[in-house]
Amino acid sequence: MIVDPVTDITNQMPIVGKPADREVVISVRNIGKMYRIYQKPQDRLKQMLFWRFGKSYGREFWALQNISFEIRKGETVGIIGRNGSGKSTLLQIIAGTLAPTTGDVDVRGRVAALLELGSGFNPEFTGRENMFLNGTILGLSREEMESHSDEIAAFADIGEFLDQPVKTYSSGMLVRLAFAVQAVVPKDVLIVDEALAVGDEAFQRKCLARLKSFQEEGGSILLVSHDTQTIVRNCSRALLLTGGEMVAYDESKAVTDLYQKLMYSDSETASHTIALAQSRGLRYALSLVEAPTKEVTPVKPSMALPEDWYDAQLPQPSEVVYGNGDAQIFDLGIYNEHGERVNMLRSGRRYDLVYSAAFAREVSGVSFGMMLKTVDGIDVAGVAAEREGMRVSYLDAGSQVRVVFSLTMNICPGAYFLNAGISALDESGDVFLTRRVDVCMIKVLPDQQRVSYGIAYLAPQLHVEHLEPAG
Repeated sequence: MIVDPVTDITNQMPIVGKPADREVVISVRNIGKMYRIYQKPQDRLKQMLFWRFGKSYGREFWALQNISFEIRKGETVGIIGRNGSGKSTLLQIIAGTLAPTTGDVDVRGRVAALLELGSGFNPEFTGRENMFLNGTILGLSREEMESHSDEIAAFADIGEFLDQPVKTYSSGMLVRLAFAVQAVVPKDVLIVDEALAVGDEAFQRKCLARLKSFQEEGGSILLVSHDTQTIVRNCSRALLLTGGEMVAYDESKAVTDLYQKLMYSDSETASHTIALAQSRGLRYALSLVEAPTKEVTPVKPSMALPEDWYDAQLPQPSEVVYGNGDAQIFDLGIYNEHGERVNMLRSGRRYDLVYSAAFAREVSGVSFGMMLKTVDGIDVAGVAAEREGMRVSYLDAGSQVRVVFSLTMNICPGAYFLNAGISALDESGDVFLTRRVDVCMIKVLPDQQRVSYGIAYLAPQLHVEHLEPAG
């Protein structure tokens, strides 16, 4: 296994491995799912009648092929991929609602699945009646469901609508009740397919908190989401599917990096990257970066610690580059108020993030951007020219520009990664000309000898005053 040196230094990356003391709860071996596609309705009947004679009246469509992976007890695994990549089909097979054409699935323990909004609900029944119906489907007795009914009602928090027919529910109310049932009933594995995207922010937060507590109690979770931040925040590993095939199964940050690279690459580049990931591994596919670097003379800190400096020993992250190649970013760095290039910064101080860009063809509506992320991939802050009303209307082929972002680092001490990107407008909309993900690592140091928590640094001032006792 290739170990990212950043992991060892920051101790913030999710642990990826297979501890011997954790049993396998889901084992998927060479799963495949084939559907037969017919051009005419009568061909389906002919196939049913004459298949024994070797006749075929339709073509085969494989929604999944050769999928193999394991999930261990207490692990949360994300599944990502474009629409139509086979995510929902895979979840249905694991949940037991769909039979595979080839391969085997071994699931140990009770599975609760939220696969489709309102699946398993009778629209004519009330929410409470559907609650007991779902419990029966999950194999729970009436007495067991009654013991959990108050907790389910409190979690769903839909008030008097619990005793109204489900057909009168909004989508938000429906997902509240559906998730509440699956979240509260006893289970060993929970499968969630995009359900969290429907509820409001407060309910999403409550659901994620419940998922976290379930995992801490030893439960295993399979989570499908198009939101890469949700995957990075909540999953130790992720599975990437493309066209029904498994492209990668690895640490969630690396897998989401590959997913974004595929999303913003042309079809030829994406196909080549997928082939490399499948044949030579995820890390190799992500390591193919052709970006010029600039030699920087390291500044050694004096005995009296300077405000900021450049540390040549700071690890270089595994960079990912994608886009259509019509622009190139180079000479990216952060500079202090004295014009010195630094990567050891002080919290609350102002710095310039600077990079140069060269354009291979003429472009219109150009936007320059940057993003600051935590080491485990959580967005901290991003700046994009189009959001500031500062698109560059036109640039000739061969143009070179220098871009400066003046930033106040109001963030807590810690390690962070820098991203940079350039987009432009064409007939299809806004497209990435280039994007460099995890270009370099910086460390933010405390401005004062205070302990800070979280990400944002609010420069707090605390004042306490005595109050006279009430008479």
